[in-house]
Amino acid sequence: MRFIPLTALLLGGCLALPAAASDAQDWLRRLSDASQNQSYHGTFIYERNGSFSTHSIWHQVDKDKVVHDRLLQLDGPAHESFRVNGRTECVVGGLVDEVSDAQAWPARELNANELAKWYDIRVMGNSRVAGRSAVVLGLLPRDQHRYGIELHLDSETGVPLKSLLLNDKGQMLERFQFTQFDASQATNTEPVTPSADCQPVKVVAATPLDAKAWRTDWLPPGFSLSSTTQKVSSISEEPVACLLYDDGLARFSVFLEPLDGATAGDARTQLGPTVAVSRRLATSGGDVMVTVVGEIPLGTAERVALSVRQGEAQPQP
Repeated sequence: MRFIPLTALLLGGCLALPAAASDAQDWLRRLSDASQNQSYHGTFIYERNGSFSTHSIWHQVDKDKVVHDRLLQLDGPAHESFRVNGRTECVVGGLVDEVSDAQAWPARELNANELAKWYDIRVMGNSRVAGRSAVVLGLLPRDQHRYGIELHLDSETGVPLKSLLLNDKGQMLERFQFTQFDASQATNTEPVTPSADCQPVKVVAATPLDAKAWRTDWLPPGFSLSSTTQKVSSISEEPVACLLYDDGLARFSVFLEPLDGATAGDARTQLGPTVAVSRRLATSGGDVMVTVVGEIPLGTAERVALSVRQGEAQPQP
């Protein structure tokens, strides 16, 4: 099958006959399985806003299904991060988390039937990435509240060798792409470990958030509350509430921090696919800064920020 870019489909072109939906959902399941079971090593490039960086990654799943990731930046400042089951254990140079998040698909089962409500999931053709055969899977949003995704999945392992995140105009917001990929050492029993320079990350203790503290009066269709926590800010030492939402693939967070008389105004910014929208909210206990951060369209984040209110939050999942 000839490969047709997702950009053409997002712009309204019906240029390819997609494979059966069951085939697309099978590949989505293979992707989910690979994130939990497949070990590999490789080098990839990461692009956002016209800026490039090169990284090496070691992804190892041990016999107990514990996932270890070691990530090195190969150009510019020396950066390293080491994660266990998605939790950062140590860093060198403060490697930006979104770089690793760009290639780290959820280490959990993706619900193809649920995702199909919010994305048109299609097998779009074949490609070749890092010298390996790949199947191109498109996840086209059914509304304006999430981005389109084009995935090039390794034909042998199901690991994403390349991914593109695209807005509603088909413009690329982010690219992750392997230039070297090796899954031949998947059975290697030598554990992946960080370098001696990797400094442990200070863990800020989180406490349960009062379920009646906050709510959002509007959410994009398909998104639901997945967790609520409260941590003490390392800067202001004030308790900061965090509400995390997702649709099974995309996600965003709502942070609520007391201002205690501090001067702060509304703001909005976007870096590649990541947006941050802040607004000042008057409450009975004083002004609070509401900040929505995530890989969702700017207009969606603004609407969520405007809908935050004091009061009972959505039920815990």
